Amino acid sequence: MNQPAAANACAAPATTYRGPRLPTQSRRLLPGLAICALLAAAGIALGEVDWLQAHGFSALTLAIVLGMLAGHTVYPRLAAAGGPGVDFSKQRLLRAGVVLYGLRLTMQDIGHVGLAGVAVDALMLGSTFALACFAGTRWFGLDRKTAMLIGAGSSICGAAAVMATGPVVKARSEQVTVAVATVVVFGTLAIFLYPVLFDLSQQWHLIPGGTNGFGIYAGSTIHEVAQVVAAARSVGPEAADTAVIAKMVRVMMLAPFLILLSGWLARDASKQAGHDGAPAGVPHKTRLAVPWFAFGFVGVVLLNSLHVLPSHLTGIATMLDTFLLAMAMGALGLSTHLGAIRKAGARPLLLAAILFGWLVIGGALVNRWVPALLG
Repeated sequence: MNQPAAANACAAPATTYRGPRLPTQSRRLLPGLAICALLAAAGIALGEVDWLQAHGFSALTLAIVLGMLAGHTVYPRLAAAGGPGVDFSKQRLLRAGVVLYGLRLTMQDIGHVGLAGVAVDALMLGSTFALACFAGTRWFGLDRKTAMLIGAGSSICGAAAVMATGPVVKARSEQVTVAVATVVVFGTLAIFLYPVLFDLSQQWHLIPGGTNGFGIYAGSTIHEVAQVVAAARSVGPEAADTAVIAKMVRVMMLAPFLILLSGWLARDASKQAGHDGAPAGVPHKTRLAVPWFAFGFVGVVLLNSLHVLPSHLTGIATMLDTFLLAMAMGALGLSTHLGAIRKAGARPLLLAAILFGWLVIGGALVNRWVPALLG
């Protein structure tokens, strides 16, 4: 070995150990995840404000509003670096949040509202979604995805249902945001309207069962969980307790709803492909986009029903779930352009108004007749 080479080898500095490095893909996600986490934390903090709580504004709603504000101010300068993490939040974290949402529910909740309560929830869900699909496309000329999203938000559990339905129907960010906006508008209106309806029901005996019956009515017809709580608390604690249980049973129907919707869309796509020129007698295979996270949701509900998880662990997981869903909503807000919402015009709100009218009036009729029929 020659002397210069040996000298250079001896003089070469030792490599400094810098610890384990994140994979390149993970490093690409970090900026966007950090932005979404900041929006989620801000939305959750604002959701603790008494005035906002009293008016039914949840952390999810506030996170999307903050995301939209950031998306039209500071985020465009950060979009190149934050894009991968924002997309990850809208897709993967959303699904994880829907799965963990099952920790809020147990199968025992069904027993608290009885067969009549479950039947009322199912009838209101099916009829409201069907009306949304029909009226949205036939009367208001909306695209089917937007009509479905508004229908899901109105018939199940507000923003969370819209977010969960988005991947199944392959909706765009602005379509999801328009649907969420309708939930906010009419769900907020319900907070002020339902205490008045309770007084009218007491005078005219519209809904049987007193405060307990009215609680089932509120839980089966108001959009968001937070809005149900805000409206029912104005009536009384008994109504609030029953309303939340009825609402939770309605939320449990999210998983079968997504599975049935996915199957219906796949069947419809197969039929459409046949009309578009497929040879007669040749079956057209359409991939069923099974929302596997819906099965995860059901699994978590079943696990939670066994009461094997420590209460402190369930509490931590529930807080994590709220944070994940808020991150997804913040990411959605960042990806939403106001121009697309303005382009949608008043038609989505008109559809949501029709659905809200059905929830209030049709829901009162269903809550009056179904318990009587089931005895």
